[in-house]
Amino acid sequence: MKRLRQIVTKAVIAKGKKRTESSEMLRPPNTPTSILGCWVINHHYSAKKVGKYVEVSGKFDVNVWYAYNNHSKTAVYTETIPYKDRIKLHYRDEEIINDSNEVHVKVLQQPNCIEAIINQRGDCFNIVIEREFLVEVIGETKVVVSVHPIEFEEEWNFDDDDDEDESSSSSSSSSLSEEFDYKNKKSADDSSSFQ
Repeated sequence: MKRLRQIVTKAVIAKGKKRTESSEMLRPPNTPTSILGCWVINHHYSAKKVGKYVEVSGKFDVNVWYAYNNHSKTAVYTETIPYKDRIKLHYRDEEIINDSNEVHVKVLQQPNCIEAIINQRGDCFNIVIEREFLVEVIGETKVVVSVHPIEFEEEWNFDDDDDEDESSSSSSSSSLSEEFDYKNKKSADDSSSFQ
């Protein structure tokens, strides 16, 4: 008969992944003539579990380098864009002990500009930003393991060589000390008889 035992352990109990493309409209102070470049920096985010979803909230800065005044001047326009992504979780194990779970987030694709154009009115930028996240939920779950009883104990090698070395070293030191005292005493006796 098999002996089975339940063990409570921490494991990845759910995962989720989501790629998002968001369109943002930015209005610079000057009427743009053309876009010379666009880049995204300063990405910050946090995550929390809400039901069977993970909400990733964050923000990033979009910088648009553009020409204006009929291509005679250039400037960089910066705007901070907030966002909130809801990522659905897929559970492999429904046997969850409690709801005090850890959420780990991995950024598969940092926010990145994939398209930047001037709108038809000619006064705004239409920017398309892509981003992708992978989330994992770590929680307590139960696993069943097979237990095999130990029928023998592994042999232990108790080596007493070190104790014997220390004992012989102590005996040698004692013998040398006695011999040294005997020689000193004999030398003193010889000196007194000489006088």
